[in-house]
Amino acid sequence: MWRRPSHSVLRGVRSVVEQRSRPEASTEQAARAMERAVVRCVPSERKLSLSFALADGSHKKMQRDQSEPLGRVLSRIATNALKGHAAKVAAAKKNRKSRAQSGGGAACAPEPAAACEPVVKLYYREEAVADDVLNVDAWQDGAVLQIGDIKYKVERNPPAFTELQLPRFFMAGFPVCPKLSLEFGDSANSVFRWYKEVQPGAAEPGDGGLESSSRPGPSSAWTETGRFGPSRELESVSRGGRAGTCTFDHRHLYTKKVTEDSIIRTVSYNILADTCAQTEFSRTVLYPYCAPYALEIDYRQNLIQKELTGYNADLICLQEVDRAVFTDSLVPALEAFGLEGVFRIKQHEGLATFYRKSKFNLLSQHDISFREALASDPLHKDLLEKLALNPLALGKVLQRASVLQISVLQLQRTLLKRYVLLIPIYWHPKGGHIRLVQMAVALAHIRHVSCELYPGLPVLFCGDFNSTPSTGVYHFVTNGSIPEDHEDWASNGEKERCSMSLSHLFKLKSACGEPAYTNYVGCFHGCLDYIFMDLNALEVEQVIPLPSHEEELPPIRPYLVFLILLIT
Repeated sequence: MWRRPSHSVLRGVRSVVEQRSRPEASTEQAARAMERAVVRCVPSERKLSLSFALADGSHKKMQRDQSEPLGRVLSRIATNALKGHAAKVAAAKKNRKSRAQSGGGAACAPEPAAACEPVVKLYYREEAVADDVLNVDAWQDGAVLQIGDIKYKVERNPPAFTELQLPRFFMAGFPVCPKLSLEFGDSANSVFRWYKEVQPGAAEPGDGGLESSSRPGPSSAWTETGRFGPSRELESVSRGGRAGTCTFDHRHLYTKKVTEDSIIRTVSYNILADTCAQTEFSRTVLYPYCAPYALEIDYRQNLIQKELTGYNADLICLQEVDRAVFTDSLVPALEAFGLEGVFRIKQHEGLATFYRKSKFNLLSQHDISFREALASDPLHKDLLEKLALNPLALGKVLQRASVLQISVLQLQRTLLKRYVLLIPIYWHPKGGHIRLVQMAVALAHIRHVSCELYPGLPVLFCGDFNSTPSTGVYHFVTNGSIPEDHEDWASNGEKERCSMSLSHLFKLKSACGEPAYTNYVGCFHGCLDYIFMDLNALEVEQVIPLPSHEEELPPIRPYLVFLILLIT
């Protein structure tokens, strides 16, 4: 992760990104002793690509069948080289004619001699490769292509960027994570150089010049491979800006340091998927107080990254996470602070769990889709039979694509091996009876993992439950049972009533109690999000204060965050 300096508002940021092995001068000189001929050859594709620069300065990129004999390619390269020379001769003639017509009287340079078709050969280990060898076998890494007097070192599948983008929004003092994708390489083995400028042509006060760069030293874990990829450069179009005071700035005062080994700091957060933020209903009803730019994911990512990293959490459970946001934004930002993440997709978005690598090992995952588990897992056979008495209600439950993410984590630095079962969850707001059925499935699955697979496992159950403290779901979780006459069984009318009594054996409590709200939108504010903890194994050390009602008026974005400290 990279942070823009907060002491100045920057007009532009240019990032030069290189991927290569240990950046030593001797290695670079050896790698650049010859021209490069880059071959991209993937087994799943019919063609390979070959790119190189001819002596006349023109760049050639050829697409050839992998099953084609090498001789045909070499013949085409020779033809292209001859055409390039002919074009150079024609340009020289035209230039001489133009000078003669201008009456300059200067002596003209001699006319370049006509060239014959150059000899083109491919060598591997100093032996010529036969013309009948297929392309897929001929173009090996380290081979040498010779075109006339010029030699090219063949690099087969060198590291290369397939995507590289800077965020559209920059804000001073906020993390900056470029979106990048690599093939045949790893971003961990890349060098990132960042440059900044205050104004074109003007030096920033206090700096040595227009541009400054920051380059991390070589990692001691790197090993020399002799392979490097071409550099790419991007320049931001955003002038940057400042977000002003954020509601989380005050909360960060409580979380300046990472917790000690005996304490787990847990965050649960619905970060609002981009698909949900960009609907007409969202803009006009849910978040009418937000300017359009404030709902754009590129802007919100800046705030989300800074808020989450500032909590120095050990566990982070996130809901409504876009896949691209997880991969391109959250993973690089949180990895820089020692957190590793796992993701469970639902449809267009999903759930993410991040855990501190210095404190936890991820032992296993036991994610489920509610509808698939209910329909096919024998663990829920009795529940399915009860629900089948009302086909309409059963159909509604099986339509939902909700998922449950379960991660079994092992604490590293305790005398006894202790485990934490972490379950982030998110549910659709409609249908209290549907949420009750899903909660029954969730608790049964949690019992299977925590009692049968890992006996005595402490449980943390986190997420956006879309249920206020007065609903049946909250009553069921915290009291251990729900009667068949509870009003939520008919929450969508008598036609979908599916009354049944349910129970579970856990002793769960909302670690943050029942705050006035965890969700604040234009038409509603109330408590929908919880961190339920296992009372038999965990107790609350501290709850970080939620923003006050005054701080949220006018609110600048839709969702708030739960934060809690737990002693294990």
